[in-house]
Amino acid sequence: MKGSRLVPPCKRRHLSKLFSLFQSHRTLHTATVTDYLQVTSDDLENERKRIDFNALFKSCTKLQQVKCAHTLVVVSGRFKDNFLSSKIVNLYSQHGDVSLAWWTFHHLPNKDVYTWNSMAFAYVSHGRFCEALGCFNQFFSTSGLRPDFYTFPPVVKACGDLLDGKKIHCLVLKLGFEWDVFVAASLVHMYSRFGLVGDARKLFDDMPARDRGSWNAMISGYCQNGNAAEALDIADEMRLEGVKMDAITVASVLPVCAQVGDILSGKLIHLYVIKHGLEFELFVSNALINMYAKFGSLGHAQKVFGQMVVRDIVSWNSIIAAYEQNNNPVSAHLFFHKMQEARVQPDLLTLVSLASIVAQLNDHQNSRSVHGFVMRKGWFMEYIIIGNAVVDMYAKIGNLDSARAVFGGLLIKDVVSWNTLITGYAQNGLASEAIEVYLLMEEHEEIIPNQGTWVSILPAYSHVGALQQGMRIHGQVIKNCLYSDVFVGTCLIDMYGKCGKLDDAISLFYQVPRKNSVPWNAMISCYGVHGDGEKALELFREMKAERVKPDHITFVSLLSACSHSGLVSDAQWCFNMMEEEYGIKPSLKHYGCMVDLFGRAGELEMAFNFIKKMPIQPDASAWGALLNACRIHGNIELGKHASERLFEVDSENVGYYVLLSNIYANVGKWEGVDDVRSLARDRGLRKNPGWSSIILNNKVDVFYTGNQTHPKCEEIYRELRDLTSKIKTIGYVPDFCFVLQDVEEDEKEHILMGHSERLAIAYGIISTSPKTPIRIFKNLRVCGDCHTVTKFISIITEREIIVRDSSRFHHFKGGTCSCGDYW
Repeated sequence: MKGSRLVPPCKRRHLSKLFSLFQSHRTLHTATVTDYLQVTSDDLENERKRIDFNALFKSCTKLQQVKCAHTLVVVSGRFKDNFLSSKIVNLYSQHGDVSLAWWTFHHLPNKDVYTWNSMAFAYVSHGRFCEALGCFNQFFSTSGLRPDFYTFPPVVKACGDLLDGKKIHCLVLKLGFEWDVFVAASLVHMYSRFGLVGDARKLFDDMPARDRGSWNAMISGYCQNGNAAEALDIADEMRLEGVKMDAITVASVLPVCAQVGDILSGKLIHLYVIKHGLEFELFVSNALINMYAKFGSLGHAQKVFGQMVVRDIVSWNSIIAAYEQNNNPVSAHLFFHKMQEARVQPDLLTLVSLASIVAQLNDHQNSRSVHGFVMRKGWFMEYIIIGNAVVDMYAKIGNLDSARAVFGGLLIKDVVSWNTLITGYAQNGLASEAIEVYLLMEEHEEIIPNQGTWVSILPAYSHVGALQQGMRIHGQVIKNCLYSDVFVGTCLIDMYGKCGKLDDAISLFYQVPRKNSVPWNAMISCYGVHGDGEKALELFREMKAERVKPDHITFVSLLSACSHSGLVSDAQWCFNMMEEEYGIKPSLKHYGCMVDLFGRAGELEMAFNFIKKMPIQPDASAWGALLNACRIHGNIELGKHASERLFEVDSENVGYYVLLSNIYANVGKWEGVDDVRSLARDRGLRKNPGWSSIILNNKVDVFYTGNQTHPKCEEIYRELRDLTSKIKTIGYVPDFCFVLQDVEEDEKEHILMGHSERLAIAYGIISTSPKTPIRIFKNLRVCGDCHTVTKFISIITEREIIVRDSSRFHHFKGGTCSCGDYW
């Protein structure tokens, strides 16, 4: 290094003016190193002792200036001074050049303890832990010097495994440094880092004296290991012993308050922060924003942000994430624009939040912009978190092709990557694709499924009614000791309930933790889809008795259950209680449930008036519920009015055109049917074909209406003809109003016989032993004639037939259905 070589005597005269300048300016704080090197001296020996190197070092703000200062130390003959050379080592480290720090250290002839400590600290500061341990081992084995209490904290931090840490701990004990507060605090940190928080606490309790750093170390240790309650206890004990919290303490404790849901403690700490002037500490303010965001107190978070004098990228990311994570994407997006106006460059975490914001806004155009920005930065190659975020963004806006393409392009895929894609397919109703991805994931042995995997795949199995596969997942959950996890347990409850195993769902419900509303909501929903509104209400009363606070989802499940059972007065009681007792404002989903309730009960005028009195603009769910009620009860005029309003708010849902067409068809107005079908065709809409599936011997057979491609097609239709003949003898009369085509009656009967659910039932009968239960899954609602036929078939075959349609379960047994003919 040229700057560190001794300057030849012939050039020493160039330094004379340097010392004249130094004498006229006693301090170096207002001058730069380069100013000193622009002058020369003819008498270096007389002046060098007068140089204030401490002031000179403080003035170094750039690496080049450090090199100049190093040169001055060398030419002044002070390069053998261990104290000055150690300062140079530290300066090189502070300015990011560990190689020059090592070079300076290496050329010192007589190194003392302070010098060795400086080099070890330099390595640790830059995360070069192996080199730090190597430096310490060389010092201890070759230098002949005795470590001091400054030696151990950085070396303990460098320990890469518990064995190294315990070796250093033994050395600390041997040399008698175990009660030094700095050394003990570093050991507390070390044991906490390796998950031995009990050992860390024993060390902490045995300390004869503790400084604030020791308390912070113990609080941080509990936080690292998820022991939130213990962390708060330590913080309380710290205050009781009269040790004041500093910015580090506060920044450690605030996330814990959010973790345990203790907003009161969080606000008290905020008060302490204000009282002791800590609110101007940047990372304290950032921690306050994050804490208030976790509690959903966005007003407080924004107030803290607004009062900040200095903001960094973490501050902006925190306030953006606060709104994004609390489902306020508009405000989050606004803060992102303010961040751009402040000329703060977004980083990786900004884009992770922005991807979620775009997804919540269903903003297809900006989704491409986010993707493009990430690609230009090259972050896909380095950071898996942003790749997962972009996959999630595309999945949530329904662009599964792009989600799959981004997923396929990720160089490294972790379990979160797979979970994200599985969830994307499942939440978009593509259960088969979700299952396909899960099976691909199983082929990668290095990917270990976790809680998120089970929560992702179980809804997909629920959707297709794959009970055996769901039970296999249940076995894996038990094997991985996740059976007590509330989210996994809730998904299993939902799976058993939606696969027709209501007793198993109830049994599991009483085995999982029930301290929050999540499992209660799932079980209430299961009762609802099985048409047992009374038990849903009974469970809700039990939920209240156990002081579990219901949420908006609870009431959606409850109102839906009442709707499927015709419990009008009970539903009205629940609807009023929701806001009056729990302060939950009804959403469009709640209003839609009430319209459906009145409509199913035949109270069409009441349903229509309810819509007109809604304090918010009705959406497609409300008008759609009314239109469906008009179909059930044959009210053409009101159905036409509901469809007009419906097409204003959602003209792309083909199901609504089908409903209106069916209303006309039911009363024989075929011109109206043709008009509606033409309107749908003109808009490029196609009706989803009805299908029913049955799972036998782990194989799924899917039947479409009129299907004649099944290998056992002839046997199936022969069985249907036999069944039809037999049930006619006990009272069955075909109901041709469910044939939505203008054809002759004999053709109508043939069409009814070819409905997908009848094909699936007939196949189940010829493929299973007598009196075996049959489980059918249908993507649309069961038609009225098929419902009647299935009741009769359950009599003559002495079988239980369980049909899950798009709305609910029907348990047919002995000529009756669990729905009580109310669906």
